[in-house]
Amino acid sequence: MAALNTQANFHQPGRPAGPAYGPGDDFYEALMLSHRGLDAASSRLLNARLILLLANHIGNLDTLAEALKAARAGLEPAPDLPA
Repeated sequence: MAALNTQANFHQPGRPAGPAYGPGDDFYEALMLSHRGLDAASSRLLNARLILLLANHIGNLDTLAEALKAARAGLEPAPDLPA
């Protein structure tokens, strides 16, 4: 299986490395700004589109399977809803 990198790995090619958190914070800010003004349904749609775009960019199904497993780890299944 491909090795999923779970360590901070944010960087900008051609720019000198700054503090380890800097580029990650820059991405988080851009992510939050992309949600500004959206209602909950549009925000979920933006997240879904982003996930699919990034998954397509990664492309390696083994890496994506490992990422899904890591993201799901520790989450409880939803309780059964009444019929």
